[in-house]
Amino acid sequence: MKIITLHKAIKIQELYNLLLQKLNPLFHERRKSDIDFTVEQKNGSIEINSPKIYEGFLFSLTLNGAELWITRSEHYVDDVNSLTIESILNDLFKDLAGSHGTDLVQEG
Repeated sequence: MKIITLHKAIKIQELYNLLLQKLNPLFHERRKSDIDFTVEQKNGSIEINSPKIYEGFLFSLTLNGAELWITRSEHYVDDVNSLTIESILNDLFKDLAGSHGTDLVQEG
């Protein structure tokens, strides 16, 4: 799990809306691919997946105060699509935090 401090209070709905709007267009731009990912809210978290390609989620995102907990599926850690999604998420989190920035608290 990776834990990032956003230094800014956000709501899960705000993160969900951001991912719905930007994840697939940014992925298509970076990978030159027509693969689409689903973004779903489940039990207070957000899951990212592409059910036609992967079983289960690729990423699960949970807000815990100012921390964003990111769980990456252990089955796809070296997958190029998963790595591209992670890069996009990192960029979006920086944008979301704005001038407050982000800190990596834990990775492992």
